[in-house]
Amino acid sequence: FVDFWQMSQRGVWQLRKLTVSYCNWGGSSRGIRAFMESHLESFKESNPQLEVVTELNRGQHPFLKGSYKNKNERVVSVMNMTPEDVLLCATRLRNSLGRKVVKLKTRHVTKHPSVQGTWTTDLQI
Repeated sequence: FVDFWQMSQRGVWQLRKLTVSYCNWGGSSRGIRAFMESHLESFKESNPQLEVVTELNRGQHPFLKGSYKNKNERVVSVMNMTPEDVLLCATRLRNSLGRKVVKLKTRHVTKHPSVQGTWTTDLQI
């Protein structure tokens, strides 16, 4: 059982809409078509706060697109994945907060950076 607070911010689910895009003919969409037959209904029932939309894109690779409350979108390619992997990707989209990934400037994060520099074990005398 996963904690509710990991998946939401202040008790509010952040993912508003999950779009499942697939091709009804292509081989790379085989896993997502099987996911839609086997896991999608149970995923919808277990997440009533979530709007799940399926769209047919002929000749395109499949993807999942999550639209969040803070107006951000995340697109995850599910090309050539098994139905279980597609379910894992959909669950990860639901669990994430939708924030942009911020790259840290340094490995060392502090409120009061050292004037002398970061301490290392390589002492140069």
